[in-house]
Amino acid sequence: MLSSVTAIAREAGKIILSHQNAAVHQKEGHFNFVTDADVAVQSFLKESLLALLSEARFFAEEQENSPLTDAPTFVVDPIDGTLNFMRRRNCSAISIALLKDKIPILGVVYNPFTEEMFTAEKEKGACLNGKKIVVSAYPFENAMVAFGTSPYDAELSRRTMSIAARFLRDAGDLRRSGSAALDLCDVACGRADIFFEMRLRPWDVAAGALIVQEAGGVFRSLGHDKPFFEDACGVLACNQACAGKALSTLREATP
Repeated sequence: MLSSVTAIAREAGKIILSHQNAAVHQKEGHFNFVTDADVAVQSFLKESLLALLSEARFFAEEQENSPLTDAPTFVVDPIDGTLNFMRRRNCSAISIALLKDKIPILGVVYNPFTEEMFTAEKEKGACLNGKKIVVSAYPFENAMVAFGTSPYDAELSRRTMSIAARFLRDAGDLRRSGSAALDLCDVACGRADIFFEMRLRPWDVAAGALIVQEAGGVFRSLGHDKPFFEDACGVLACNQACAGKALSTLREATP
């Protein structure tokens, strides 16, 4: 299954690379867009993934979705980092997770611009281009902290910047890439030590969450009493050394 899904992701990456002048459309919310490339990639992924596993359901960003069930479900973001794609920043990724009982059992995140393929299967570890990856061991005071700004919600954006200031004061330095999927993979392979964002949807993080966990890291939902992959919520991903202080920093800065 994993080799088939990675092959599909690579083909989807070719669509992204061939649609770099795709038309752009405004979505609901501040600075929120979709391109014709997002739509084309999602259509390809839906057809290809359901052909691979016909009994599966398909849950994705650019469509109306029914609530998740315990059935096998592909959870897909066709282009995570759409604004990066629009501005040719080459920091965008295809994110594909396969869930069973609402829990990720397979995750693939592919950046076609760098040809980096992050993969994980439940209880089988995580890899980058076929080579095993593990999270870093940097302590909190030396941590590189990646974060998302939740630009679609003014209150969450304000809270995010307050939290980021605390991390900047007490940890190492900050980075903002514009792709949650790739930020999670950066934690998984040790390029970053902490990632947080105050609201993400299942398609943003389902694959990356498994990749982080299978690389030995911590993935936590924030302020949510439902199983994470049913709805939107805040997230924290980090290495084991940073987990305690990172979580306490988020709690102290969150009203």
